[in-house]
Amino acid sequence: MPPVRIRGKLLLGFGGMLCILAAVGYESITLLNELGKSIDVILRENYRSVIACQQMKDAMERIDGGILFCLLGFTEQGKREIERNKVRFQNAMKLEFSTITVEGEAEKATHIEELFSEYQKKLGPVVQDLIPMGTRKTLYVREVLPLFQAIKKGADEILKINQGSMKDANDRARAKASASKDFMMLLLLLGGCVSITFVLLTGKWILRPIARLIESAEKMERGRFDVWVPDESSDEIGQLSRAFNAMASSLYELRRIDHANLVRVQRSIEQAFRHLPDSVAVFDLQGIAEVTTESAKAIFEIRPGTDINCFPLERLALLFHEALRWGTVAEQGDGGMYLQRFVNGEERYFRPRAVPILDSDRQPTGVILILADVTQERQQEEAKRGMIATVSHQLKTPLTSIRMAIHLLLDERVGKLSDKQSELLLAAREEGERLLTIVEQLLQIRRIESGRLVTEVTPIDPLDLVTEAADSFSKPANEKGITISMDVPDDLPNVSADKVLILHAFANLLSNAIKYTGTGGSVTVAAQARETDVSFSVTDSGVGIPQQYLKHILEQFFRVPGQESESGAGLGLAIVKQIIEAHHGIVTVQSWEGKGSTFTFTLPKVEPEPKSS
Repeated sequence: MPPVRIRGKLLLGFGGMLCILAAVGYESITLLNELGKSIDVILRENYRSVIACQQMKDAMERIDGGILFCLLGFTEQGKREIERNKVRFQNAMKLEFSTITVEGEAEKATHIEELFSEYQKKLGPVVQDLIPMGTRKTLYVREVLPLFQAIKKGADEILKINQGSMKDANDRARAKASASKDFMMLLLLLGGCVSITFVLLTGKWILRPIARLIESAEKMERGRFDVWVPDESSDEIGQLSRAFNAMASSLYELRRIDHANLVRVQRSIEQAFRHLPDSVAVFDLQGIAEVTTESAKAIFEIRPGTDINCFPLERLALLFHEALRWGTVAEQGDGGMYLQRFVNGEERYFRPRAVPILDSDRQPTGVILILADVTQERQQEEAKRGMIATVSHQLKTPLTSIRMAIHLLLDERVGKLSDKQSELLLAAREEGERLLTIVEQLLQIRRIESGRLVTEVTPIDPLDLVTEAADSFSKPANEKGITISMDVPDDLPNVSADKVLILHAFANLLSNAIKYTGTGGSVTVAAQARETDVSFSVTDSGVGIPQQYLKHILEQFFRVPGQESESGAGLGLAIVKQIIEAHHGIVTVQSWEGKGSTFTFTLPKVEPEPKSS
């Protein structure tokens, strides 16, 4: 026997209900038609016969009334009444003969017609004025009146026959309606049973298997692939269940293989990770270490399970949370944050960096903490700085002697010079001054880095500071046709700074602005208050700095490619950065090639003294 499909089951259920509805509809239409016919018979045939009998009786009574008028002496009026109602009676008789439907009604109608004919014959002498009144009255009482009563009685009999027929038709209609009502109730009960049965079977055939499929799919969604759905039927649900089971089995096998591969790869990565030379640790979103290298365990005691939030080095926790918050690499700017450790009795330095692990939606799922060993880099940097300081000190003494010798030669104290010799000595003096400036800058950078720079921090009015800096460069700016303007509010709070050093920083910025701004350009010095500090800026309309060089512009000895040799050694902006950072401020640069540059630095505001009570 072929399996019953869902379509067949649905057709079976809905088809059964449809047949029941069709039967109920057919029975209802048939009943209404039969009731309509019965009512039509009642109204159209029997009712017309009743009307005809009523009219005949009424006409006979009026004829009898006309006779009485004649007997009372109103002969003309009586005759007119008699003739008019004869016509009415005859018309009623015609209507009766045209609506005969009941058995025996025709014989009674014929008998009334015969009686009415005889009644008309007997009526003539009664209404004649020539016949004596006594004779007429006697004829009326003996012959006419009995015929009148017989005709009325016959009309009553026909009336009763038709009323009985109407009652019978009504009873038959009621009986049919009652029978049809019972039959339709039976059909409706049958339809209800079929519907309930179909609903129950639908739950068994369709809903229950679908519920099992949904439950299994939800288990698979939660990661369980060892599910099985019973395939008890051979319909589409059964086919779907078998296909689902095959899919679940395939997914389970694939997951088992992938899990094995993943475990193998994970263990391989963990083994390789643990033996990395650098100190590296992987943390989850809660800050718990999951995997760490051997060096991280040995040097920093960071092991799997270590909570970064409870780690003694709070700076590492700050980097972790910063990387999570912004989704970018977190580290101390310019490597200014070092961790010192003694490894096998040797002093070593490490630079921490937190790298977020991002998913496909750029959302962090963890953080990799890298503690790079920068001992050699730091030693090289210290050696470079020591060498620069030593060379600078060693150069300063002979450079002073050379400058003095050039000065004596130019004063012609040792003999007169030719024009060519003077020109060469002037060039040598300029280069000597330039070299001395470089040496002084190197020495100043060394003093700032080593912390030996003596600063005299005092409260300074930002307006006075900007005014003095701008006034000192008004002459060279005017000579080049450049306009220097200031944008400083009068109500700025005082800043805490060393005036000499800050003016030196302003001098480096303003000299560069004037140097790289063409004739007719402008330089603007501005200041504005912020929440905890005051921001100062120097903006020019010069040539600007290409974007690829902005991140290096504040580094020592960096010069933008393509500049003239007289542009300096690349130490001025580095000195500005060192001076501002020594005041706990920051320096930023914005530039648009061909449109100009803006150098901005901050200085801390002077905290107001608490009022004494």
